[in-house]
Amino acid sequence: MPQAWKPGRGKLGPMAPMIGRWRAQADSAMGPVTCERSFARILGEKYVQLDAVWKFGGGKGAAGGYREHAIFGADTDGVLTFWSFTSDGKRSQGRIATAADVHARALCFEAQMDAGLARQIYWPDETDGVHWAVEARNKSGWRRFTEHHYRAE
Repeated sequence: MPQAWKPGRGKLGPMAPMIGRWRAQADSAMGPVTCERSFARILGEKYVQLDAVWKFGGGKGAAGGYREHAIFGADTDGVLTFWSFTSDGKRSQGRIATAADVHARALCFEAQMDAGLARQIYWPDETDGVHWAVEARNKSGWRRFTEHHYRAE
């Protein structure tokens, strides 16, 4: 059955298709990885919270894994923004952007990182679930270095 991908109303409207729990399994440089992402409305529905857990090598629990905690909401200018904190001590902040080159209905956030401009993109799978990718900007465009296919839990 095709994934419903309908943005909601208001500043957090673009986040509506992502609300819920998602799971992906993929190969990585560190071996097989399972990633679980949970998006939930919080604080009177003024923000969306993301909790992500990456488990490498078929590991269970937090051991051998990586965690991200992010908050999405309007910044002081009213622009949909994210603030991300990860278990390796890094943090990032970015704003909503467009990624029509990936998919007409893509949900994209760009952030200025130490190594340059990066973006994360979510877009609907036409039959089942959601795609997610991370790309870095280079002289010839965007270079993708991670992609997962998530299914709803």
